[in-house]
Amino acid sequence: MRAAPLERVAGRAQVTTRNGATLTPRSVVELQGITKRFAGHTAVDNLSLVVPKGVIYGLLGPNGAGKTTTIRIILSILLADSGRVHLFGETGNGRDQTARIGYLPEERGLYRKMRVLDVLVFLARMKGVERPTARLRAEQWLERFGLAPWRMRRIDELSKGMQQKVQFISTLLHEPELVVLDEPFAGLDPVNAQALKDTVLELRQRGATVLFSTHIMEQAEKLCDQLCIIARGRKLVDGSLSDIKRPASGQHLAISFDGSAGNAAALFCDPRMVKRVDDYGQFAELELVPGADPQDLLRALVQSGARLSRFQLVEPSLHKIFVDLVGNGGSDNV
Repeated sequence: MRAAPLERVAGRAQVTTRNGATLTPRSVVELQGITKRFAGHTAVDNLSLVVPKGVIYGLLGPNGAGKTTTIRIILSILLADSGRVHLFGETGNGRDQTARIGYLPEERGLYRKMRVLDVLVFLARMKGVERPTARLRAEQWLERFGLAPWRMRRIDELSKGMQQKVQFISTLLHEPELVVLDEPFAGLDPVNAQALKDTVLELRQRGATVLFSTHIMEQAEKLCDQLCIIARGRKLVDGSLSDIKRPASGQHLAISFDGSAGNAAALFCDPRMVKRVDDYGQFAELELVPGADPQDLLRALVQSGARLSRFQLVEPSLHKIFVDLVGNGGSDNV
C-alpha cells in the first residue's frame, strides 16, 4: 500500500524514548493552572501538563472528565477562566497557530452534500495548501484508506466509518506539526482502528506530535509515550507509562482459563491471597496480598478443577491503574 507523504519537521535535537519516539527539550503544549467553569460547575480544575515535541501523548479519563474541554482550551475554541496556555513555546492563541495544528473533534462533521475529494481539497485550501498539492495529497490518502472508489461520491452517501476516515484525512492534509485527536477510535471497527493506529505511529516517526484523548485504555497503553489521567477536571497522575506504573508495583497476575474456571471465583475472594481482582470470567487480573505466594494460588486453582491457559506475573495494566485511580466517581464533567 502506497503511503501518503508526511514531511519531517526539521531543526530538532533528538533523543529516544522507550518506544523509539524522537523528543526535543522544548514543549509543543504546556498548560499552567488551567481552570474552566460553566455556570458554577468546574469542568477543568487547575490543570497543568506538558506535551514534549515528537511524542504520542494521551489525555485519559472517563466520559465527562474534562478531556474535550481541555482540548478546546488548548485550541482557543474556549477560553480558560484562569491559567495559561503555551503552544510551540509561545504564549498565544491557538487560532493563530492553525496552520501548524490538525484537529479531529469528537463531534464529527463534514459538508454532507459535497463530494469526498472536493471537501478534502476545500479543507486543505483553508489551511493554506495550494490546490494541486491538496488534490494530490487527498488522492494519496484516499487510496491508502481504501476510499479511492468513493472519492467522487457525496459525503452523505458514505457510511459513518467512511466519513470518520475522511475527516481524519482532512486533519492531516496540511501536514501539521501538532495533531490533536479527540476520541479518535470511537466507533471504528478493528480494521479501521488498526489503520488509524498505524498512521498515528507514522506521524510520530516523521516528527509530528500527537495529542489524543480517549477512555480506551488498551489503545493508550500500546500507543502513548506519555499520558495524563484526569477525573472531575483534576489531574490524578501524569508522566511516562513506566513512571505511572511504578507506584502500583506489587505482585500482579494475569490468568486465563481454557474452558472450566473451577472454583476460581471463590479463590479470588480469599483475602489471605488476593487484594484486588478484575474478573472477566475466562480472564482475570489480580493483585496479590503482600507476601502471598503465587504458587499457592496456582495449586489451589488446579485442585479446584480449573483449566489454565495462562498464569503469569505481569505489570499492572493501565486499565487496572485507571480503574483504581478513578473509581466510580470521576465522570461528572463536560
